[in-house]
Amino acid sequence: MAKNHQRSKLHRNTTFDWINYFLMAVMAFIMLYPLWYCVVGSLNEGTDYLRGGVFLWPRKWTIANYKAVFLDHSILNAFAITIAKCLVGTVTSVLCTAMVSYAITRPQLKLKKYYIPFIMVTMFFSGGLIPYFILIVNLKLYDSFWVYIIPTMFSAYNMIIIQSFMRDLPRELIESAKIDGANEYRIFFQMILPLCKPVLATIALFTIVNHWNSYFDSMMYTASQELQTIQLFLKKVITDPSVAKGLGSAATIAIPDQATTLTPQVVKLATMVVTALPVICVYPFLQRYFVKGVTMGAVKG
Repeated sequence: MAKNHQRSKLHRNTTFDWINYFLMAVMAFIMLYPLWYCVVGSLNEGTDYLRGGVFLWPRKWTIANYKAVFLDHSILNAFAITIAKCLVGTVTSVLCTAMVSYAITRPQLKLKKYYIPFIMVTMFFSGGLIPYFILIVNLKLYDSFWVYIIPTMFSAYNMIIIQSFMRDLPRELIESAKIDGANEYRIFFQMILPLCKPVLATIALFTIVNHWNSYFDSMMYTASQELQTIQLFLKKVITDPSVAKGLGSAATIAIPDQATTLTPQVVKLATMVVTALPVICVYPFLQRYFVKGVTMGAVKG
């Protein structure tokens, strides 16, 4: 009787697992196929792509679409600006947010009970777009590279995650360091930061993706073409047919044998793949910290 019950329970568990596998496979396909569709279209000849039917595999292979994208100097400049924005913005944001988080966890911080509500208010309320634009202009940040960096140096949401992680660290470590004569800066940089690698890597991943995908700040707070980010360039390629056509026209001069095959549609797809690929490549290096950082830094109820 017990064996039959155990066998029935095992069968139910196996059925439940297979249903989960099926649902996860469907969700993975729904999320991954749009990217795969862009990759397939970007590797297919433009005139052949217009015939339709290119869904799972390129029918006529070519890399001319990517040549057309990289022959444009504006996209190379946009890549350089975006990479610099991600590197500088991520380092400054993670460091400043971690410093505030550490200060919030210290019991001897004066007026601590006033700081936290003041910080939390910024998560739900803002002055609006026009006052913020006026502030950016008055701070001399308009049309400057620092407009990407300074306003993003602190995040209240990331602070909640980091300080929750720091609260779980043994207080004895800090007390023993103070007995040995270490000041707050030395404790923070030499003890706290190394122990917070999982949550800091998670926050760094969030910040990198936010910086990479952001186009609104470049569109609103810069005017010069030299400060254009890659996402704003992609927006122009997608929404303005003349931009994609211009990429193809410039490429036909450099690669005349491909003049009849380039079309704006495949150039758009190649641009999408180029702008998405760097983040996809960065994610695996931080993925091992991701789950641990989110779960250990989560707010406990």
